[in-house]
Amino acid sequence: MSIKQKKYNFFQRLGRAFKLNFTKLLRSPGGAKKVALGFSLGFGLEMLVISTASLIYILFIPIVRLAKGSLPASIIGNIIGKLSLLPVLLLPFARQLGKTIFPMRVRIGHHTHFSVQNLLHGDFHSLVGLLHGGVHALIGMTIFGIFLSVTSYFIVHYLYEKEKTNRLKRRRLKHEILLNNIN
Repeated sequence: MSIKQKKYNFFQRLGRAFKLNFTKLLRSPGGAKKVALGFSLGFGLEMLVISTASLIYILFIPIVRLAKGSLPASIIGNIIGKLSLLPVLLLPFARQLGKTIFPMRVRIGHHTHFSVQNLLHGDFHSLVGLLHGGVHALIGMTIFGIFLSVTSYFIVHYLYEKEKTNRLKRRRLKHEILLNNIN
């Protein structure tokens, strides 16, 4: 006899993924400051993934380690940043913000269109052109990343402390019920 598993639609799966990762975050060891710092670094660095063509992942672990944040919490922050689709939604606004802050037109070297075939043959000029053309987006996403990182630090710190006190209350209440049943 087989048991049918319930099928969830996209939004239900997305909500369940958020809830799972948030529960993992609140149960991570290391204290509120370390967990909040790790989460905020992971969430903030996720904003830079698109504009750096995923090259930020090379620096991901060293940045978290140097800041003395929690690596599991930073990974959870990065996953939540991916699930929220904020980097994709903020990209046009980041480009406008970058053009406002750095209004000069950036053009370094000769400009070639990006081609994966050229990249596989060792011609990195198109990748360099793509990265230099996205300087405005990089500036804007850096600012958005810093803002969201600072904001998420305080939110996660508050929620972690609140969950910790609730967990202690539940444990105390359970212990009191056991003692009352014994007496």
